[in-house]
Amino acid sequence: MDRNIFDEVDQFINHLLIREDEALRDTKKNIIDSGLPAISISENQGQFLHILARLCKPRRILEIGTLGGYSTIWLGRALEQGGQLISLELDPHHADIARNNIANAGLANVVKIRVGKALEELPKLLEEGAGPFDVIFIDADKEPYAEYFEWSLKLSRPGTLIIADNVVREGKILEESSSDSEVAGVQRFIQRLAATPSVTATIFQSVGSKYHDGMALAIVNEME
Repeated sequence: MDRNIFDEVDQFINHLLIREDEALRDTKKNIIDSGLPAISISENQGQFLHILARLCKPRRILEIGTLGGYSTIWLGRALEQGGQLISLELDPHHADIARNNIANAGLANVVKIRVGKALEELPKLLEEGAGPFDVIFIDADKEPYAEYFEWSLKLSRPGTLIIADNVVREGKILEESSSDSEVAGVQRFIQRLAATPSVTATIFQSVGSKYHDGMALAIVNEME
């Protein structure tokens, strides 16, 4: 199919259903104007994440990968009263842009951005007793996705929803012995997901303005 139709359908959905306000629109503009990579989730994906998170009635949300804060705002608005979102970001410049966008959205008091390598910050969160988190969204560098997932499990409870973005990669996950480190990282994550009996998981494919990709959804099972 022509990729143009994917984008056109997304725009049709966005026009009718997506409640993107001025703060979210400003966030997208600030990301572009600040020279950050144009890799944020789409409007439709943002509202999808928001709906998923609201179903969990979250008081604690963890996000791995902040970028400019676009997905952070969608998730932060799903928090229950008195809740908090912690977002991990490697790049200090990205974190500064995100903080401004988050403040502009009125979420400065409920969102905390921690700057540093996620694989160093995640053990600290565990030591600090920051969890368990009700929703965890993984959307960072793909090579260590399997490790992010393992730490997410340690910071979870039965019923926690773990979401991982960009796990189809236009079907490249079917390539054996891929030379693309991001594809290889996602493949390793999927194998780890499949081998984890403590979660019920699936991956759904998506098309749209982000072309052909998908998200993994995993819910932590009740203890037997």
